[in-house]
Amino acid sequence: MAEAFKLGFVGAGNMAESIARGVAKSGVLPPASIRTSHRRSDRRDAFRSFGVEIVETNSQVVDRSDIIILSVKPQMVKSVLLELKPSFSEEKVLVSVAAGIKLKELQEWSGHRRVIRVMPNTPSAVGQAASVMCMAEMATKKDEERVSSLFGAIGKIWTADEKYFDAVTGLSGSGPAYIFLTIEALADGGVAAGLPRDLALGLASQTVLGAATMVTNTGKHPGQLKDAVTSPAGTTIAGVHELEKGAYRGTLINAVVAASKRSRELSQT
Repeated sequence: MAEAFKLGFVGAGNMAESIARGVAKSGVLPPASIRTSHRRSDRRDAFRSFGVEIVETNSQVVDRSDIIILSVKPQMVKSVLLELKPSFSEEKVLVSVAAGIKLKELQEWSGHRRVIRVMPNTPSAVGQAASVMCMAEMATKKDEERVSSLFGAIGKIWTADEKYFDAVTGLSGSGPAYIFLTIEALADGGVAAGLPRDLALGLASQTVLGAATMVTNTGKHPGQLKDAVTSPAGTTIAGVHELEKGAYRGTLINAVVAASKRSRELSQT
């Protein structure tokens, strides 16, 4: 186990629970080193069920933690940080997973310079998140390592400049929805071709999982893997030809660009 530190969650929703469970399960930290607070008993019980300490207030969470993960809804970030401002001392690290809230705003509202922003996505719930982090200039190498270990417990994490975060939102933030649509459409295709619904859906989801795993594990370019499946005048190239006629690739590219643009608009308001 890495050197133990105390972890606090301000906001005890689904994302916070996924991170806390992943951290405890992977042994990055013992559950007794994690704390949160929530006014709803069902949220307190969810965290308490795997050994997290429940405290009375958010300011107690900050007081008793070295790293504080802010996981409230974006519209609540400003009021929560202004309220907690007196609790942030120099040695603490503030980590925000709130979409669209920039480092500059986090620093301004919290009065704290040691800030890291992370963009995870919903597959964190099953330990397969794609997360990206960027760090304010006052965050240290040690802070980066600790935060990497926390988010590494729920998937994979990359470091990138903040200027890329709208594009990250358009790709990995919104991307699970594009893949859910794809799985649903593949299953519908299976049903249209005569398969029972449950078999079609099982095959579609496992096929997407398998293909993604091949890209991740082989290190081969997806185009190379696609070429390996498409034999001359065979079934796969017939299907690929239909996808190209329907501008499948161009449509997915447009989806990522449109979502990135919308993220930029939202973060400006």
